[in-house]
Amino acid sequence: MAEPILRVEGLNKSFGGVVATHNLDFEVEPGEIHAVIGPNGAGKTTFVAQLSGMLKPDSGRIFFDGNDVTELSAPARSHAGLARSFQITSVFRNFTALQNVALSIQAHSGHSFRMWKPAATDAELNDPAQEILEQVGLGARSGILAANLAHGEQRQLEIAMALATRPRMLLLDEPTAGMGPEDTQRITQFLAGLKGTYSMLLIEHDMDTVFALADRITVLVYGRAIATGTPEAIRANDEVRAAYLGEEEAEIA
Repeated sequence: MAEPILRVEGLNKSFGGVVATHNLDFEVEPGEIHAVIGPNGAGKTTFVAQLSGMLKPDSGRIFFDGNDVTELSAPARSHAGLARSFQITSVFRNFTALQNVALSIQAHSGHSFRMWKPAATDAELNDPAQEILEQVGLGARSGILAANLAHGEQRQLEIAMALATRPRMLLLDEPTAGMGPEDTQRITQFLAGLKGTYSMLLIEHDMDTVFALADRITVLVYGRAIATGTPEAIRANDEVRAAYLGEEEAEIA
């Protein structure tokens, strides 16, 4: 069996008396989409922040592609092949879609943002940036300022910026947050098309998206993994149903 591309051992993170991650073990297989779900306050975003290097765990180890990356910075993890999208869109609103992606390519190659102005017309940046925008369905919107893109398009642009770093794994934090049904369906179909090409950790509230995409699902409650399994196994798990009393239980059913 292939070595997991991501492996977490005994991860712990607390904020004062609040335990956000509790002795968490977790794995993502190469090419797998592994979704992480749980009620609000379950520790999902804190978990992703630790994986990306934005937060340092109190204890435990994080291994990516067979290497211990626990002490690596967020930029170092990005260069190693871990790319994160955020729950709140984080694009450069006063740059065009093309410029946003070209900036990501430039930053990943190690060049300073101060060199952006002369690089703005560089075909070595713009040509691959345009290709990535075509891939995510924004090819015709490349010249539009990010601020003028629809919300769903901004989320697509953010994923394009993540792809521009040539990742081996995507950390997707609520990629459909704030989207209507049509945009959600479009992003779900797009991510499905990436399946097998990239390993993905998916944090998502929309259960239709989760069950459409995930190979495996881990359920977090108060920072603790209460279940991991196939979508079918998670649907049938009584402890998961108990953790989703009310509206979210109905969504899983």
